[in-house]
Amino acid sequence: MIALETRSLNKSFGSLTVTQDVSLAFESGRRYAIIGPNGAGKTTYFNLLAGNLRPDSGTILLEGRDITGLDVTRRARIGIARSFQRNNVFADFTVRDNLALACVLRTGSTPIFWRPMSRLPSARKEADELAAQVGLADTGDVVARNISYGSQRQLEVALALACRPKVLLLDEPTSGMGPEETARMHALISALPRTLTVIVIEHDMDIVLNLADRIIVLDYGRVLAQGTPAEIRASQVVRDRYLGEARR
Repeated sequence: MIALETRSLNKSFGSLTVTQDVSLAFESGRRYAIIGPNGAGKTTYFNLLAGNLRPDSGTILLEGRDITGLDVTRRARIGIARSFQRNNVFADFTVRDNLALACVLRTGSTPIFWRPMSRLPSARKEADELAAQVGLADTGDVVARNISYGSQRQLEVALALACRPKVLLLDEPTSGMGPEETARMHALISALPRTLTVIVIEHDMDIVLNLADRIIVLDYGRVLAQGTPAEIRASQVVRDRYLGEARR
């Protein structure tokens, strides 16, 4: 089953074309990595998938439904969640309250900022389950700004999972991490259930080659190549254009 698909997607900023006729299909439950040189159009493509940008032309489908005209909020509610390259958490909230808030907002409820989270037991229970899923079980009462950078990145993944997505978009999840934090994030993503389709933009080729079922290489906004890790590793054009360069 195709979870997410783009057909002839195009996006330009003035005279600069950053997405050129991109047609890709992402199968349900599989792991995909998008790689490419700086300026290849990776983040723009994510912005188009998530609804942060609208394409100039082309179509985006979620499980066969045309979602091209839907905004970020509506896409999140029907199954697309995203983490960002930089942390996007409520720094002054505890880990539990960050996640409980995300769980409540998923339902469409908004008048909760003046209600103590202790009065939302179901959200708190789900928050603790999400924290445990991403390796933060012991940090529920810790204010988010006081946990490590790597733990904040794990929290952001949990916030995306709170949306109960069908497709999870992870934008450079190991960016800025040391080896131990990178290993934890790798393990976290690897352990995500196969009911979830995961698409990752990632600069760490060790992570990409060990995590992805399929790799997509973008270059100047176009699809340069796609295939299994072994096929991408063996591709001369990919080695010449990307793998041999200084990595992003």
